[in-house]
Amino acid sequence: MARKPAIPHTYVIVFFFIVAAAFLTWVIPGGEFDRKVVDVNGTPREVIIEGSFHEAEKTPQTWQVFSAMFDGFAGKADIIVFILIIGGAFWIMNDSKAIDVGIQSFLQRVRKLEKYRIFRRIGVDNMIITLIMLIFSIFGATFGMSEETIAFIIIFVPLAISMGYDSIVGLSMCFVGAGLGFAGALLNPFTIGIAQGLSSLPLFSGIEYRLFVWVVINLVGIGWVLRYASKIRLNPQRSPVFQSDQYWRDKGSVDLDELTYQTPASAWISYVILLGGMIAFAVLEPSSTLRIGNSEYTFWFLPVITALFGIFGFMSLRKSVHFFILNLLVFTIVYLIVGVMGYGWFVKEIATLFFVMGIFSGAAMNFSANKITKLFIEGMRDILSAAVVVGLAGGILVILEDGRVIDSILYRVAHSMQDFGKLASVSMMYMIQTMINIVIPSGSAKAALTMPIMSQFSDLIGLSRQATVMAFQLGDGFTNMITPTSPVLIGVLGVARIPYEKWLKWVLPFMAILIFLGWLLLIPTVTMPLNGF
Repeated sequence: MARKPAIPHTYVIVFFFIVAAAFLTWVIPGGEFDRKVVDVNGTPREVIIEGSFHEAEKTPQTWQVFSAMFDGFAGKADIIVFILIIGGAFWIMNDSKAIDVGIQSFLQRVRKLEKYRIFRRIGVDNMIITLIMLIFSIFGATFGMSEETIAFIIIFVPLAISMGYDSIVGLSMCFVGAGLGFAGALLNPFTIGIAQGLSSLPLFSGIEYRLFVWVVINLVGIGWVLRYASKIRLNPQRSPVFQSDQYWRDKGSVDLDELTYQTPASAWISYVILLGGMIAFAVLEPSSTLRIGNSEYTFWFLPVITALFGIFGFMSLRKSVHFFILNLLVFTIVYLIVGVMGYGWFVKEIATLFFVMGIFSGAAMNFSANKITKLFIEGMRDILSAAVVVGLAGGILVILEDGRVIDSILYRVAHSMQDFGKLASVSMMYMIQTMINIVIPSGSAKAALTMPIMSQFSDLIGLSRQATVMAFQLGDGFTNMITPTSPVLIGVLGVARIPYEKWLKWVLPFMAILIFLGWLLLIPTVTMPLNGF
C-alpha cells in the first residue's frame, strides 16, 4: 500500500513562500517609485509620487533566502517579543488555575439560561459565539484591532474546548471576529482613515454604506462559524484539528473540585499596590480622550476604572484569590482598550500591561520570585514555535522588497486597467488590492503604496474615489486571515497550536465566499447613487 504523503510542516510551507518570492525577483524587472512624506490626518506618511516610476537595477535574490529569517526576525522583533511576553504572562496566570475557574463558572451560569424556552431555541452557545465575535468585530471596525487578538487566543481557545468545540472555533471568536470588523472598517483610522486622507476625501465619509457592508459581512461570517461549530459539537472528531487539540484538552483536564479556594495575605497586598498605582495614574490623568474614528470622547475614564477596580477587586478577594486574578484580567483588557483608543498604545505598551498582569497574578498566589520567573520562562518556551514562525514569515516581504519587485508589480498591474469600464476597473482594483495584501498585510503601508496611484487613476476613468477606497478596504481585509506573510495570523495560529496547513484547508472556502461577497458589495458603488460616493 502506498504511503500517504506527509503534510509539510508550517516552517516548510513558509520557507517555500520565501523561495517563491526569490524566484519572482529573477523573472520580474526591477523598478521603483520616488517617494515623499505627506501629512495624512495629522500623521506623516511616506507615499509614492505619481508618474515617478522608473526602472531600477535588477536585484535577484539567491543566498538571501537563508538570511531572510534573520531579517524577518529583525523586522518583526516587536511582534515576536510581544508573543513571548504574552506566553510567559499567561503561563503564570494559568498555573493559578484562575482561567479554569472562570471558564467553569461562566459556563455554569450561562447553562442555567437553557431552562428558558427562548434560549433553548436560539442556543446559548450560539449566543455566546455571536456576542463575542460581534464585540471583536466592533473593535476591528473602529480602532483596527489586530495584533491585540494574539493575547485573547489563550482565553477563548480553552473556552471553546470546554464548550465542546475546537480551537478553530476559539480562534474564530476573537481573530476572525476582529478580521470581519477590519474588513468592514467603519472608522478604522489605520485603513479607511489613511486611504481617504490620501484620496483627499472627507474623513470617514460614506459611512452609511460601509455600515451596511459591515452588517452583511458579519452576518455571513458569523453564520459560517456557527454552522461549523454546530457540526463539531455533534461530532468533535470531524474537526481537522482534533488531534492537535489534545494539548488543550489535557491542559484543561484539572479537577477544580480539588482546588483550595482561599485568599492569602499576598493577594490583599497585591490589591493594595495595584490600587495605589491606579490611583496615582488617575490623579495624573484625571480625564482621557478616546478617539473612535473621527470622533473624540473626553471623560474621567481612569478615575472611574480605578473606582470599579477598587470595588470589584475587594469583592473578588472576599471569595477567592482565583476570582481576584480573573478580575485583574478583566481590568487589564479594559486598560488595553483605553490605552489603544486614548493613548495610541501598540505592542510594547500592551505587552508591558500583560507582563504586569502576569507578575501580580503570581504574587497574589504567593508564588516566590523564583517560581514566577520559572513559570514565565516555561511560558515563553511553550510559545516559542509561534514566535519563530513569525520571524520566518517576515522574510517573505524582505525578499520582495530587497528584490525591488513590489513597485514593478503595482505599476504594471495598475496600467493594465486603462481600457476597462467602471465596473471592470473597480473589480480589477479589488483583485489587485487582494493580491497585494497577500504579500503586504499591513493596511497602512498598503494604503500609502497604492492609494496615490489608484485615486488618480479613478479620476481618469470617471470612477468615484470613494469606490476606489472601498475596493482597497475590502481587498485589505479578508486575506489577512489566510496570508502566511501576516505576523498576526502566524502568531494566533502558533498560540492556538493550529498547523497552518490545517487552517488553510478550513479557511479557503470561507475566503472564497468572503472575497466573492466583497465583489458583490462593490457593484452598488458604481451602479447606484450612494451618500458620500
